[in-house]
Amino acid sequence: MPSRLRLPVLLLAFWLMGLALAVPLLPAATTEEATPDCGEPRGDGDPARQRAAHLHALGADRWHAAGARGKGVKAAVLDSGFRGYRDHLGKALPARVATASFRVDGNMEAKDSMHGILCGEVVHALAPDADLMLATWEPDSAEHFLEAVRWAKKQGARVLTCSVIMPSWSDGEGGGPLNEELSRILGKGDGRDDVLLFASAGNTARRHWSGAFHDNGKALHEWQPGHAENAVRPWGTERVSVELYWQPGPRYRLSVEDTTTGNEIGHAEGRCTPERCAAVVRFTPTAGHRYQAFVRRTQGAAKAFHVVALGGDLHYATANGSVAFPADNPQAMAVGAVDAEGRRASYSSCGPNSTRPKPDLVAPVPFPSLWRERPFAGTSAASPQAAALAALVWSRHPDWTANQVRDALCRSARDLGPPGHDWETGFGQVALPDLGSRGE
Repeated sequence: MPSRLRLPVLLLAFWLMGLALAVPLLPAATTEEATPDCGEPRGDGDPARQRAAHLHALGADRWHAAGARGKGVKAAVLDSGFRGYRDHLGKALPARVATASFRVDGNMEAKDSMHGILCGEVVHALAPDADLMLATWEPDSAEHFLEAVRWAKKQGARVLTCSVIMPSWSDGEGGGPLNEELSRILGKGDGRDDVLLFASAGNTARRHWSGAFHDNGKALHEWQPGHAENAVRPWGTERVSVELYWQPGPRYRLSVEDTTTGNEIGHAEGRCTPERCAAVVRFTPTAGHRYQAFVRRTQGAAKAFHVVALGGDLHYATANGSVAFPADNPQAMAVGAVDAEGRRASYSSCGPNSTRPKPDLVAPVPFPSLWRERPFAGTSAASPQAAALAALVWSRHPDWTANQVRDALCRSARDLGPPGHDWETGFGQVALPDLGSRGE
């Protein structure tokens, strides 16, 4: 290497080491996943009319008419997919947006995805006068994610929305060092500089499992009596990540087998910090092959654990406890998805798995897009709706704290299940209070 290049390269290496040490993460990196965009084509319906009806259901049209359009509030979209965002400025997005990339390559558009643009479109449609910010981060670096959050707060954002999930960055119960640092950055909600983070609850209700370890007599977990294997069904040929995470105590080993060939294609021994443990197996599936996952206890007394598949489904799954990081963070507002009739989408992740009730709210999906054939669906489309409504509330009440805005939205939500909070739909479907009401 030429001598003139050695110093910059060494400085970069030391900088990256410092980032890695800032938050004590495990050696096994995780795959981030934007909650799948599963909207159906809108058919013959007029998207502008559909959007007007959607805004009316949320109460946004009445607030707009009263002059509450988000002016003076900064809202940040944290995402991994902003490919081509400049083409949408002044259309789906505001004419001007602030951007920041916390990727090592500094590229805002590195990932071939427009997921973040769709999230930004939702915020802009509901809070058209809010200042919009876009931020991305290095996908396998939790510290880079935290840097994106810090940047947004430093730039004055009051509202953040994130529809990307990283399940094993948490202990599965809202704890771990990353959650602790994220809570510190967001604040307790009673300070003037504290911010609200809205996060998609996740689309993992049908591809997540949590519960106690049941030994089959050979130290393997039984998902059901007589079944120590859990089929993993990839959605296609893109990389699949099977992630196991739990609170410290026992040690577990995760393995994935290609049942078509009979070969193990990957395994991971559980790695632990004092606060959390994780094991991740990634593989690129072969078309037509079948796969199954196994969990083995290798040390310590058995405890409950979580398993989730990113990029595929699990045969044995439990919806309870499937809310994923960062939505499981105690200070974050986890937002699930419901249909137009208020029924929870079958994929929408459920609690309980945090020190606070989760999810907090739900929002109706899909959300009509004006620039593509399909509307925007999944819990990805739910989180920015709630965030945008928070921006409207804050624009009308700029002196309110984050907790006051949070409480106002929870009070005005339309309760969908048993009275009060429930583990499927939270405090209810997000909606703005009537102007001049006590909740407003």
